Amino acid sequence: MELFGFLNIYKPPGITSHDVVARLRRALKIKQIGHTGTLDPFAEGVLPIAVGKATRLIEFLADDKEYIATVQFGKATTTYDIEGEVTFESSREVSEAEIIEALKDFQGEILQIPPMYSAIKVNGKKLYDYARKGQTVQVEPRKVVVEVSTYQPINLSTQEVQLLVKCSKGTYIRSIAHDLGQKLGVGAHLIKLVRTRAGKFTVDSAIEIPPSPLIKGGFRLINPLEALDLPQYILSSEELEKIKHGQYLFNKVYKDGDFLVLTYNDNIVAVGTVQENKILTKKVFV
Repeated sequence: MELFGFLNIYKPPGITSHDVVARLRRALKIKQIGHTGTLDPFAEGVLPIAVGKATRLIEFLADDKEYIATVQFGKATTTYDIEGEVTFESSREVSEAEIIEALKDFQGEILQIPPMYSAIKVNGKKLYDYARKGQTVQVEPRKVVVEVSTYQPINLSTQEVQLLVKCSKGTYIRSIAHDLGQKLGVGAHLIKLVRTRAGKFTVDSAIEIPPSPLIKGGFRLINPLEALDLPQYILSSEELEKIKHGQYLFNKVYKDGDFLVLTYNDNIVAVGTVQENKILTKKVFV
């Protein structure tokens, strides 16, 4: 039987998201597999994996995320995290009240400049390639939506605080740590990052990568219908035949521009898009 669905994997620290995909590709003996959003090597937590034709559904997954980020004040680094070289130090200690006041600037839609050590491309070249050569380039700020609050009180002796970050796609938590340190004038960097949610995938139901009971005891692929947050259109047998033959359906309910999941017998058949009075198939799985 062809594998088709998602896995909610808990990525451990110390390996790349690509490493996780490579291990699962070998364990499941399948070529068509991919992750839905990179986690930095030192980070851990929820890493949704698309298996089989579910890779064609990645673009339709909800892309909001949630993290618990541990930030240490007193030092800024090149990478904005624990793996970089120290670029600034301060002996001044910050208080809980100062942090809470500073976090008021990290709510709602903000402009964020990505770290130089990131995979974003400028003039066809990744930023970390420039950074490794000691070169600097102009990086345009990007709009992101965030909600940042303290998750645990600050540890005054170590000057560490845990933050709860809810954010939109493309947000760099490392940049939040760095910018917070700059605002307080003491420098800061990220020392631990756990992704607790990515769209509908949460940390409580995440499973470990092999070697683990994942392969030995079997595993359950998550039905794409459980992972997608789109309206569901249940097909009749006649409409199913139309979809199989590339024909459109008439629409009287949904508004122009909507995306729909077309299903039959609780299985995904296609993803459709609404254009005026028609439902056109965008991706078909039968």
